[in-house]
Amino acid sequence: MPGRVLVVEDSAVIQRLIAVCLRPTGAHVDVRSDGPSGLEAALTDLPDLLILDVGLPKMDGWQVLERIRGDLRTRHLKVIVLTAHAQEETRQRADRGGADAFVTKPFRPDELRKVAEGLLAVAADRRS
Repeated sequence: MPGRVLVVEDSAVIQRLIAVCLRPTGAHVDVRSDGPSGLEAALTDLPDLLILDVGLPKMDGWQVLERIRGDLRTRHLKVIVLTAHAQEETRQRADRGGADAFVTKPFRPDELRKVAEGLLAVAADRRS
């Protein structure tokens, strides 16, 4: 069930942690550090899963999510919103924006991996 995961996160430490966390899934992980490059990669590379930080430079994750959900090519892309803001209001905003999952920082690697594996499985079923 390996898939392609795009991580849009501005912290190099978190980028590496996510990549290590997802290594056991066999997924190919690609990384971008800001909103515009993340959006471009999502629209051109069409990954199976997007792990999206909301606090990004140049274009925040909410704007990226809105653009992804508004584009026919990426409308069904599986998205995990990743944020340090654990408030219920932030979770609800992620739901309203069309996120498939919501994970807060700091996260437990096994929790993130389990959520990612579930969404990658759904994406794989959708492709078959």
